[in-house]
Amino acid sequence: MLQAVDKVEIITLQDNYIDITDLSSNPMVVRANPLEGGEVRRSILAEHGFSAVVRVTTNGQARSVLFDFGFSEHGAAYNARMLGLDMHAVEALALSHGHSDHTGGFKALVEMIGRDELPFVVHPGVFDTPRYLKYGEDFKIYFPQFARDTLGGVRLVETCQPYALLDGAVAFLGEVPRQTDFEQGFPIAHLERNGREEWDPIADDTALVMHLKGKGLVVLSGCAHSGIVNTVRHAREVTGVEKVHAIMGGFHLSGPLFEPIIERTTAELKAFGPDYIIPTHCTGRKAIMHIEKEMPANFILNMSGTQLTFAA
Repeated sequence: MLQAVDKVEIITLQDNYIDITDLSSNPMVVRANPLEGGEVRRSILAEHGFSAVVRVTTNGQARSVLFDFGFSEHGAAYNARMLGLDMHAVEALALSHGHSDHTGGFKALVEMIGRDELPFVVHPGVFDTPRYLKYGEDFKIYFPQFARDTLGGVRLVETCQPYALLDGAVAFLGEVPRQTDFEQGFPIAHLERNGREEWDPIADDTALVMHLKGKGLVVLSGCAHSGIVNTVRHAREVTGVEKVHAIMGGFHLSGPLFEPIIERTTAELKAFGPDYIIPTHCTGRKAIMHIEKEMPANFILNMSGTQLTFAA
């Protein structure tokens, strides 16, 4: 199902963090440059959201998929312009799950790409609505609706199963089986179905995976509501590839509901033996610091505007 590729580049259009004074770029990790004419005249925007362009290269041919769309209407698109990206090169779209910190910039980015009938691959659960975080009977925070009839300009592909993108250079993992005993989902997530309130398992949560020739899998999650360990295990099962080169994405370990599993999650991530670990977005400050402490040789700090290059 999954072809081995020569290079995987991940250009983060939106993440929760930015530091424009950090210009410590190298061939593998390139930070956004805030300078214009030798002066600091611009900054990449950071928001509570995630969006990335994934570019894969095989035999000298580069192809791109856009994964997630960020939080605000224009934040990720603004960053794409600041980075000078050719968004028209994007050939497909994929969504990690239906929460608004991953869907908010959809319209602006699709318009920026400017292609007709872009394949847009999603789990059908992304359209479950209404969805909300329930802190109490009188305090619920609702996610804005993400609806099929608002998607114009794309060819919607709904699947719970793994799905090949870019002729098999990238795989959409589909629904992730919940196998671990400690990744129990988001306890305050709820939805309404047939007029009744239900706990929301966020079954639509998924990830992308690439196979870097001779190096192993590159796994990219959005929030890993399914559990980042479950996600990597599923990537191995779907692809048949055991070696893991890089694990990147939101690991959703932020806040008191998830801090108790930071140590266990980190231990399981170490056990995969990845060459690189890149926590983003909703991983949380305490978890990121713990992962860096436990895996210092493997850790990469991500930011809005960072371009990572994994080469065979």
